[in-house]
Amino acid sequence: MSQTKLKGKVAIVTGGARGIGKAICERLAADGASLAIVDIQQDVVNETVEEFKKLGIDAKAYVANIADTKAVKELIKSVVNDFEKIDILINNAGITRDNLIMRMKEEEWDAVITVNLKGTFNCIQAVSRPMMKKRTGKIINVASIVGVMGNAGQANYSAAKGGVIALTKTAAKELAPRNINVNAVAPGFIQTDMTGKLTDEAKAMFLDNIPLKRAGSVDDVSSVIAFLASDDSDYITGQTINIDGGLVM
Repeated sequence: MSQTKLKGKVAIVTGGARGIGKAICERLAADGASLAIVDIQQDVVNETVEEFKKLGIDAKAYVANIADTKAVKELIKSVVNDFEKIDILINNAGITRDNLIMRMKEEEWDAVITVNLKGTFNCIQAVSRPMMKKRTGKIINVASIVGVMGNAGQANYSAAKGGVIALTKTAAKELAPRNINVNAVAPGFIQTDMTGKLTDEAKAMFLDNIPLKRAGSVDDVSSVIAFLASDDSDYITGQTINIDGGLVM
């Protein structure tokens, strides 16, 4: 890790208070970035920020529902007021409401599409103006391998993440003239608290289909995001990088 690669940069990470989002924050901070950490739960994000501050990390907590367009606009204004700029946006926040298509309730479909897809759009739209004024910026959207290959029981989630991948390409084309890079990552089977609850049989089924024969770690995801957030990726835009051990080739 370099403690200077992102020195002086300000990064917003949605859903950054726990899980993969927290690992992303830790990696960006290790590379020198200041953090605007966003979560929907005040107590959770406050706890994470206090933990980071004790480690000497420059971090500030924000509470916002990314599905709320007005709330996201206010969020971006607050971050700009507090940090004076925004260099990096990591769209990580998301939810799942799994069910088979024939059993999926309308509210399960709407909730996942609204948070995962509309929420990502809201954040890109709100951050684009301050980034365009600076004529520089890095936007990284956390999609999913499910948005590439589909998955039974996740019609809403796969549709939302597939939409995020398509949105990434369009945003990249629109923002490229202002030197703003927009990319996505598509994590596969990553070892988290959520996947840790799967049965041994379910885990074995996943691993049988992964050429590298292991689950990924949150560090596997955060390291790719740190690369995309850095100057090393200046000539990469509109791309989706699968972090899946070769599951999809």
